[in-house]
Formats: sequence, structure tokens, C-alpha cells
Amino acid sequence: MSDVDVETTDEQRLLQESVRELFAKRYDRAYVRECDRDHRPPVEAFGELGRLGYLGVSIPSEYDGGGGGVFDAALLLEELGKGFLDLAFWVFRNLGHGAHAIHAYGTEEQKKQLLPRLARGEVSVCFALTEPDSGSDAAAVRTAATRTDDGYLVTGQKIFCSGFKVSDYVLTVTRTGTGARKHHGITLLLIPTDSPGLTSRPLDTLGHWPLGTTQLYFDEVRVPDENRIGPHDDGWPVLMDVLEFERLCLSAARAGAAQSALTDALEYAKQRHQFGHPIGEYQAVSHKLAEMQMMVDISRMLVYRYASRLDRGVNTIRDAAMLKLYACEAYKAVADMGLQILGGYGYTMEYDLQRHLRDSRLGTIGAGTSEIQRNIIAKTMGL
Repeated sequence: MSDVDVETTDEQRLLQESVRELFAKRYDRAYVRECDRDHRPPVEAFGELGRLGYLGVSIPSEYDGGGGGVFDAALLLEELGKGFLDLAFWVFRNLGHGAHAIHAYGTEEQKKQLLPRLARGEVSVCFALTEPDSGSDAAAVRTAATRTDDGYLVTGQKIFCSGFKVSDYVLTVTRTGTGARKHHGITLLLIPTDSPGLTSRPLDTLGHWPLGTTQLYFDEVRVPDENRIGPHDDGWPVLMDVLEFERLCLSAARAGAAQSALTDALEYAKQRHQFGHPIGEYQAVSHKLAEMQMMVDISRMLVYRYASRLDRGVNTIRDAAMLKLYACEAYKAVADMGLQILGGYGYTMEYDLQRHLRDSRLGTIGAGTSEIQRNIIAKTMGL
């Protein structure tokens, strides 16, 4: 299998088709709009995905998962992104911040206890890295986890913790030590969201309303040692791996969402008539659609390439940065051009392009800004 020309198996194509059918029959456009309008998490859809086995797609079979690889997870998230981006993000957090982190760095006891429950959708995991004074500089975290006889005492603040309101655990990046290297002294803790001393404050945002995002306050939160994911003080490599997997998942979901935005714009351009012709026949519109198609296809190719590299263990930090940068910028551009094609209708809440425009804007900011991704790429070029 080459990096770009990736052939899907019969089982993988069945996975894609079954997700499409589920959206068509059970969670159509009206359901998505309702959840978005009411700022309501898609609990019904998430629960059904768990019952049907989708949430365990990349969890090993010995832990009640589907036994698939990263590429299978990417295909699932792409299809979910086409139907409902916030649902895809809820699933990605379970696959990435939950299953991937625990399977790669957890103890056998953690795997036995949590992976089957993650596969069934009985528990959910979110992620807390960013703080009021540390964002792009991930190593500057100050939330302190002080050693106790049986674990840690966590004090500090986190911000932009998305999906907290639907999560049972928050994978939290903490500071457990200081030294000559700021990357040393990082420890990841899996903290129950109902822990005494842990409180949250919802934030009003431009988009991604169904899951929302929050600011977290840790006031001497007790965390047992068995809730540590990875080594004490040496969690930086764990964090980097989790972030690279996160970039794959986010990009796959956004590639699917970009396809959905393109589909809506294309259908409108074929149906809407002005000056006696469908507006899609005019070059000003057709060139936008051609540009949008190119961006969607390149995003998908980059997703498939990186997923296949992750499965083979040959991924690089440049691959992750290029994928995240392009897929997020492409989704934002596709959503913007799509809304322009719809004109005044695109600016109304009756059409979905406004939601794509709102949701796409986060992509170039969250999980590593576009500027940071360019810095990473430039550094790998010796600059």
C-alpha cells in the first residue's frame, strides 16, 4: 500500500456505508440542527454508536474492541464528520484521549477496567492541557500535582476543555517537577470529572455548541496513583504522542465536514437559477466549487496517508503538522466559499453553511494553531 493511493478493504467500505445509513435513518439533518440550536449533546447517537460497536473500532479485541487500526478510526471519524462534527469530536476523544492513551501507556489493570467500557460508550474522556497563561507553549503548564502517600493533590486551572459536560474522566496534563528542562516534570493524570474540588465554568463560544467548552478549577483534587497514565515526571513523550493522534482524528473529522459543506454548496449551485441559468454554470461559482473539491480531496489524501503511516509506525512530526494545518485551513476555506455561493441564504440559520463556518473557525486555533504548525514544519526543514 502506498502512502497516497490507499485502497480500502470490503470491511472498511462496509463501515463507511453503515455509518452513512445510520445517519440517513436515525440522525438526519434535522437532528443535527436541533442539537446545535439547543446546545444539546447528541447522547442518543453516541449511545447507539457504542451499542453497535463503532466506539471500539481501534480498541484491541482482547478488550472487547473491534481490533482495527488507526486507518479504521480515521474512516469512521471522516464519515461521522460528514454527518455531525460534534458527534465525531465526542467519538475522537474516546478513541484518542481515552483508548489510545490508555492502550499505549496505561497499566494492564487500567486497560482491563477502562477499554471495554470505552468501547461500549459507557464512559467518556476529555482532555485538559491549555491554561489561562499557557497555550501554544504546551510545556509551560503550571497546574501542580503534588505527590502524596497514595497519589497526587492537584491544584490549578485549565481552559478550553471541550466535551467536559459529557465526560466521566479528564486526561489532565500536570506539572509534577521543575528542572533545567521545562519538558521534564510533566505527568498525565486521568481524573474523574466528579472529583471533590474539581469545578467547571462553561464558556460561550462561536461554534461547537452541542459539546461546548469549559474552564476547570482544581482545588486540591485528590487523584490516586493508579490514575496516572504513563511515567511520573516524564510524560512529555506521552503528551506528544497523544497530540499527534489527536491531530489525525481532528483532521479526519474535519475532512468529512468539509465534504458535507461542499455537497451542500454544490447542490445549491445546481438548483439556484439567476439570469436564466443555474448559478453553477457561471465561472465565478464553478471555480469556487472546483477549488473546494480540490481542497477536500487533498485533505482526505493527507488523512489517509498519515493514518497508514501511524499504522506502520513511520509517522513523523512533520506529517502531523502538515495534515493538521492543511485540513483545518481547507475546512475553513471551503465553509467560507460555500456560504458565499449560497449568498443571503447562507447567512441565515435555516442552512447549514453558517454552522460549518462557525465550527470551522476553531480548527486553525485549537489543538495547535496554524502558526505553530508552520513553525514545526519550518523547524523540520532546518530553519
